[in-house]
Amino acid sequence: MSENHLSTSLCSLLRSLESCLVAYSGGVDSVLLAFLAHRELGDRALAVIADSPSLPRRELEEALAIGERFGFPVRVVRTTEFDNADYLNNPPNRCYFCKHALFTDLARIATAEGFKTIAYGENLSDLGDFRPGSQAAAEFSVRAPLKEAGLTKDAIRALSRELGLPTAEKPQAPCLSSRIPHGQAVTMEKLARVEAAEAWLHDLGLREVRVRHHETGEDGRIARVELGSDEMRRVAEESLWYRIDVRMRELGFTDAVLDERGYRRGSLNPVNPAGA
Repeated sequence: MSENHLSTSLCSLLRSLESCLVAYSGGVDSVLLAFLAHRELGDRALAVIADSPSLPRRELEEALAIGERFGFPVRVVRTTEFDNADYLNNPPNRCYFCKHALFTDLARIATAEGFKTIAYGENLSDLGDFRPGSQAAAEFSVRAPLKEAGLTKDAIRALSRELGLPTAEKPQAPCLSSRIPHGQAVTMEKLARVEAAEAWLHDLGLREVRVRHHETGEDGRIARVELGSDEMRRVAEESLWYRIDVRMRELGFTDAVLDERGYRRGSLNPVNPAGA
């Protein structure tokens, strides 16, 4: 199916929703969805972003800036997943509790303000992935217009490029809690350490990065650094690892290792999923 046809199908689907709340994150999927929902529905569409300790401050600022630049309204809600012990205990389905908290807030807004539909950015490429959040979406009857219209991740990027959206080439940016192995508790301290570490790597000019936070022994904190292939080459060519290792220790890690396999989506997930 051509990209033009996919775009037409998506826009037609969005118009059929009549009014829509978009679960917004500032990532490639939700930016396209929020942009087109506003274009097709005007003030009957509203993007809502969940603010919590698992969202890097840079991601929040960029998400809000994109909404302002492209003229679609974005509302910030403070979600409460960090009040839930089931989330903090970090089981394999942690994302379910996060999405449940988000959709609970969105359902309240939809009821109070008369929005008929809640939508989020799941797409056709997500089928078969380990995505516990989709269970929460089903429980709240949340729609997935990108998936329903047959858009894959590549198609979403292509359409975003065509529309001039700055997220067309943006790497995946899941929440900070995805950096902590399942079964090891999610804490504010760990998330702050990971956020600072990844922000420093980005400031170094590295684009595709993950810093996985592993606990070992009584007080061990290992930073397992995953880098994209271009970033791995640069680190080797410019002998950057010593600087990275020193900075990770300055941030409170007791050790740092460079994962020679490079960045892998979902490398902490329990089965062979993507998405983290």
